[in-house]
Amino acid sequence: MWNVDSRCTTELGHVAWGWAGSGPPLVLAHGWPWSSFSWHRVIPALAVRFRVYWYDMPGYGRSDPALDRPTGLDAQGRVLCALLDHWDLDRPAIVAHDFGGAVTLRAHLLHEREFERVVLMNVVALSPWGSAFFDHVGRHVEAFQGVPEHIHAAIVRAYIAGALAHPVDSVDLDGLVAPWLRPDGQGSFYRQFAQADERFTDEFEPLLARMRCPVHVLWGEDDPWIPIERGRRLGERLGVEILPLPGVGHLPQLEAPEQVGEALKRFLAATS
Repeated sequence: MWNVDSRCTTELGHVAWGWAGSGPPLVLAHGWPWSSFSWHRVIPALAVRFRVYWYDMPGYGRSDPALDRPTGLDAQGRVLCALLDHWDLDRPAIVAHDFGGAVTLRAHLLHEREFERVVLMNVVALSPWGSAFFDHVGRHVEAFQGVPEHIHAAIVRAYIAGALAHPVDSVDLDGLVAPWLRPDGQGSFYRQFAQADERFTDEFEPLLARMRCPVHVLWGEDDPWIPIERGRRLGERLGVEILPLPGVGHLPQLEAPEQVGEALKRFLAATS
């Protein structure tokens, strides 16, 4: 059974979410510049064993663009807590990717939300963040917000493609790009660069050794955005070994969905 068009009201406006399957609760937290669409190839396999919840962060996907309110990782952490309350989930398992990792770790380490277990995949968790282009856009947001639509579309497509170790299906690439090409998408896209602030991970970095649940880390070995060396450093801080994914870039759930699905099922096998 699937429910793919629900809404929850939060401090940052309406958040789009959905669920599928039955069993222990499992939450999927996407990253930047993606949306819950990035999970669509692994949800069917996970929904066989879990009640899977996914959502679009405010400013992303089908959720409100929240152009009049900050949508940084501090606010996104509070939104995740609000969704857990809305879903009435006390201790779900959670799989987090990219910025979703920082959001999840803030919810757990700063807002004291409990999880059955946490799986972190190519996450933003340690400084420094991102690429040279990410830093450049963050310093010149106004200039990028004013580019013509066709140039903006080319930038978004090239930026997303730059996260991959090898091309994904054209349908998947189009689905990742589409939200940023809507009338409110261009402004929202560049605002995310402007709001990126490493203090949002620096605040929980000293607490990583205090995780209160099992943690697993898997990482695309050829990630061009967040090198696997940073993943190994995160694993050391958490006291766990990471699972490398050879030949995979920053978006494993679309680059290698079967491999990721099997890894997630192994990690989550002990979830009660």
